Amino acid sequence: MKKVLNNLYLKSFEQGIAGHQSLLLPESHAPMKILIVEDEKELLESIVSFLKSEGYVCTAALNYETAIDKIKRFGYDLVLVDLNLPDGNGIEIIRHLKEMKFKGGIIIASARDTLDDRILGLDTGADDYLVKPFHLAELNARIKSLTRRVMFKGDEDIIHQEIQIKPDEHKVFIHGELLDLTKKEFEMLLFFVTNKDKVLSKESIAEHLWGDYMDSTYSYDFVYAHIKNLRKKLIDKGAGKYLQTVYGVGYKFTDS
Repeated sequence: MKKVLNNLYLKSFEQGIAGHQSLLLPESHAPMKILIVEDEKELLESIVSFLKSEGYVCTAALNYETAIDKIKRFGYDLVLVDLNLPDGNGIEIIRHLKEMKFKGGIIIASARDTLDDRILGLDTGADDYLVKPFHLAELNARIKSLTRRVMFKGDEDIIHQEIQIKPDEHKVFIHGELLDLTKKEFEMLLFFVTNKDKVLSKESIAEHLWGDYMDSTYSYDFVYAHIKNLRKKLIDKGAGKYLQTVYGVGYKFTDS
């Protein structure tokens, strides 16, 4: 049965690329960082491959222990979790996230389709419940919807003073004029604005934009270079000096 389900996901991946473009994120959409908790390796690889092709930053966990370790060590925008894991239960992962005051989105992806299972998952704290098997394009559409509800409070655009960000169009306007940014500069600005007034370390910025493997890097000078360029472009276009250095700690985006 599991092999049949995995074949369905592989077929869904191919169809998602070829025939469901209206449901997919634009190629240039700013990436969300997603933790995918799934014990079926082939299925996990299919989901990760598809979501990466859509521009997401993905991290995989095959079991409960690995998922909990990653949740403790790294930050995520969204967690996609299966309920049946070899060494634990996805419900306990959700409870752990809620105890940590996790502010991101949570989607359950499970073959358990009873009403009781759905109610338990949603009551525990999940934002959505997706029953297997599902098309990967549908998963992507649900992620987009959840992003708007949880991260952007249902708004298509993000406004901060004279700065207007259009996430789906990968565009930024200052006083109504288009600001020319690289892909990483756009992603970094979006990360700062959605974490307004929070001090972000170089490590957390690198992990969010480039993935968990950045945990092993020896230098974060490239983060400084990106921030320097982004700050200059904002100021040169007439934006306020919102992107500030907190010496010895990191950076924050603030009005003060």
